[in-house]
Amino acid sequence: MRRILIATGMTVGISALALAQGGRPASPAGAAAAQVGGKYVEGSEGPEYKGGKWIEITSGRPIKRGRDVLGGAGANYGKVANPDAPVWRAGANNTTQLKTEVPLVINNKTVAPGTYTMFIDLKPNNWTLILSTWKAQERYDPKNTAELFGAYGYTPDKDVVRAPMTSATLPFSVEQLTWAFTDMSDTGGKITIMWDKSAASVPFKVGQ
Repeated sequence: MRRILIATGMTVGISALALAQGGRPASPAGAAAAQVGGKYVEGSEGPEYKGGKWIEITSGRPIKRGRDVLGGAGANYGKVANPDAPVWRAGANNTTQLKTEVPLVINNKTVAPGTYTMFIDLKPNNWTLILSTWKAQERYDPKNTAELFGAYGYTPDKDVVRAPMTSATLPFSVEQLTWAFTDMSDTGGKITIMWDKSAASVPFKVGQ
């Protein structure tokens, strides 16, 4: 039987002195990962997981710091998290990205293996996950209109898939924005985001 390995919310790099756009301290970087399609085999030091394929999300991980990050009424809803971009980068600093080594079926559409930028259209009780072929800037360059920093300059013409997210209220508050793979099996699972007392997820299947 094939099995999976899951790692969520791993901090992959923190620099207290790093600066983002506008000279503000950068939020720590992080990643969430799942591995599917492999199996455990006996190795020289015990069972080893072999042949798996990776699905990974990388993003900045902003910290709540006492703010109402996802609240607000009417036109002010979510403006702390996303004050002025067309959609929410669902992270901090650089654009959130999803890299998959296997096809993913999301909202009845097959997403081919590759790297995609990822956003959320953030509306009250109506979140939509977006995967796009917009390229992400490695460093902020306001003259570079072919690639995005965060979600600034985003347009929907490069969307690969849009999927409605299922929202939930957590019984606790998550201080640092966290992407995770939840309810995983070898055939699929959910892409989930958590911050403060909000959680939202999209189911996916591993394609052929």
